[in-house]
Amino acid sequence: MKNRSLLFILIPLLVVIVLGVSFLLRRETHPSFESETISTGDKLLFETQAVSAQFSIKDSVAADVTKSRRNAITRTVEAVSPAVAGINVTEIQEYAYRDPFEDFFNDPFFRQFFGDRERRRRSFKQEVKGLGSGFLISPDGYIVTNDHVAGRASEIVVTLTSGEKYKAKLVGTDAVSDIALLKINGSNFPYARLGNSEDVIIGEWAIAFGNPFGLFEISNEPTVTVGVVSATKINIPAEGGRVYRGMIQTDAAINSGNSGGPLSNSVGDIIGMNTLIYTPNQGNIGVGFAIPINRVKAVITELKNKGKVERDFWTGLRVQQVDESIAKAIKLAKAEGVIVNDVERGSPAAKAGLKVGDVILEVNGEKIVGENAIVGVVNSAKAGDVLHLKVLRGKNVMSLVLKLEKRSS
Repeated sequence: MKNRSLLFILIPLLVVIVLGVSFLLRRETHPSFESETISTGDKLLFETQAVSAQFSIKDSVAADVTKSRRNAITRTVEAVSPAVAGINVTEIQEYAYRDPFEDFFNDPFFRQFFGDRERRRRSFKQEVKGLGSGFLISPDGYIVTNDHVAGRASEIVVTLTSGEKYKAKLVGTDAVSDIALLKINGSNFPYARLGNSEDVIIGEWAIAFGNPFGLFEISNEPTVTVGVVSATKINIPAEGGRVYRGMIQTDAAINSGNSGGPLSNSVGDIIGMNTLIYTPNQGNIGVGFAIPINRVKAVITELKNKGKVERDFWTGLRVQQVDESIAKAIKLAKAEGVIVNDVERGSPAAKAGLKVGDVILEVNGEKIVGENAIVGVVNSAKAGDVLHLKVLRGKNVMSLVLKLEKRSS
C-alpha cells in the first residue's frame, strides 16, 4: 500500500519534469512567435529591396536603350527624308497591231477575187500611269530621278513630304545613263546633300529612300530601308541602249517604285541613285544597284546647261573580241582584250594612231576583258571626252589617246 502511494507521487512529478524539459528544448530550437514575425518582416524587407533594385536596373537599361535609339541612321533619316519626293507620271504610249482580217483576205483563194491587199501598220495611243521616286538637290526646286521613270512623260506630278503637289517640268533627260532632271516652281525647298561616290566604303551603312509600290502617297513619307554597301564599280551589261557602269551594289531593300530615290551613307551624304534590282521573282532579294552620285552630278550639269548630253560622236574604230584562236594566232598568253580590225581614214581612231591588228587591253585604266566591256566604256562617254588606251602592238605595249569627236552633219 505504501509503495502504491509512492508511485502516485512520483508519476505526476515525472510528467511535470518531462514537460518542463520538453518546453525548454523547444524554446531553444524554435524562435518565439514574436521572433518569427520579425524574421519574416526582415525577409520581406530584403525581397522588397531586391525587387526595387531590379526595377532600378531595368529603368537604367531602358534609359540607355532610349538614348541609343537615336543614332547615326535615325539622324540621317531625319535629315534626308524631307528632300525625298514621290513622282507620278502620265505617259502616252503607242501600240501597234495588225488587222486580223488582213491574213484572211490574203489567203491565195481570196486573192483571185480581191487581189493582193496592202498590209497596213495600225496603231493606237493610250495613257499609261507610272510612279517612281526622286530627290531635291537644290532649294530652288531641281529634282533628280531616273530617265526610265520620267524621261518620256507627258505629265509629271511631284509630291513632297509636306503633302504639297507640284507639276514638274522635264529640264532634260539622258537615256544612256538613265538620269533625268526635273524642276518645280518655288523656293526654300529642303534638299539633299550630295556626297562623293569615290569615297564609298564596302561594308558601310547604306540607307535607301523611296516610294515603293506608291506607299509615299498614303503617308507623304518615304519608305526607308537599311543595309550595307555590298560592292562598288559593278558593270552591268548594256541593255536597251542604257549603260550602267561603276554601279554601287547594296542589300538595302529596293523594290518597284524605288527607282530614282537617293541612297545615303550614315552621315547623310547621298552616294547614289537607286536604279536597278536583280531579281528572279520580281521581288527584293538583297541585290540592288545605284548609279554613283558623281556620275549623276556630271550628267545633271550637262542637262541643266544644255538639256541633253551630247553623245553623237564617232570613233571610226571597229573591234572584235580576242578569242582563243586569235590569241593563239598572235601569240597572246590569254584570250582577253579586243583586236582592231578596221580604222577609218581621217577618223578620231586614225588620229590617235590606232592600227589594224592592235589589241586594246585597257581604257581609262579599266581592264578590257571583251567586246562588251569596251562597248560599255565608249557608249557611256560623250562628245569631247578623251579615252586613254593601253594597246599591245606586236610585243610592245604602248599608250594612245583617243578623243571622241562630234559627228559632222
